[in-house]
Amino acid sequence: MDSLTYRLDQFEGPLDLLLTLIQKNKVSITDIPISLICDQYMEYITEAQRLDMDVAAEFIVMASELMLIKSRMLLPKESDDEDDPRATLTDALLRYQQAKEAAAKLSPMYAYYSGRMVKDTDEISIDKSYVQDQDVTALCTAIRRIIAYNNALERAATTTFTPMISKPIIPVEIKIVSILRNIEKRGIATLEDLIIDEVTLPDLIASFLGVLELVKIRKLLVEDSEGDGDNALLGAGTRFILNTDDSTVEDSEYNIKTGDKDDE
Repeated sequence: MDSLTYRLDQFEGPLDLLLTLIQKNKVSITDIPISLICDQYMEYITEAQRLDMDVAAEFIVMASELMLIKSRMLLPKESDDEDDPRATLTDALLRYQQAKEAAAKLSPMYAYYSGRMVKDTDEISIDKSYVQDQDVTALCTAIRRIIAYNNALERAATTTFTPMISKPIIPVEIKIVSILRNIEKRGIATLEDLIIDEVTLPDLIASFLGVLELVKIRKLLVEDSEGDGDNALLGAGTRFILNTDDSTVEDSEYNIKTGDKDDE
């Protein structure tokens, strides 16, 4: 036998020593030459004791088990169906070998990931910065109105004759004058009342921009009625009144009385 090249303190346990002996002798775990392995194992134990090394109890227990298996292997078998005395040891060695191979694969992953920390999930509070929460029903209704409006425009485009010369773009200041006249007659008007009579999309956009400009310079005020509930300031039903207090009207680039731009 070759000279000793291992020390007991280098092994994690008796199974580690046995697996090393099996690999050194290049034999199969499922067909262990128990006599050879047992003799080599006992030689390691004896050498360790001769060097006054502390031999762990588990190594001595394994030595006794090997001697027991060796003695059973020497006895004649009563039948071919008798269990192999090495079966328990073989199963333990296979499991230990799998664990050792898995540890070799997991070791670099542990070195890479062990320093990381898991961050707890943040509790995100509800954003209540909006004036009014939007529910799903109102959003679905708005989408249906947009789709219906686009479909109506497509049908109008297919049935209406398109002239070769397009209509001129309507200036916003002209629409502002029309809006002021309309609301002066009504006293109070909704957004739908102010833009419902527009025929083309450019007219509609110009009128809507005119309403925004009048609200911006505070010539039109939004009426907030308590009886309309949550939809008082939403949609086409928003109501506007004329602001008669000229001191609160801000300067604008438009002359809201004549519809012409201010002289610079």
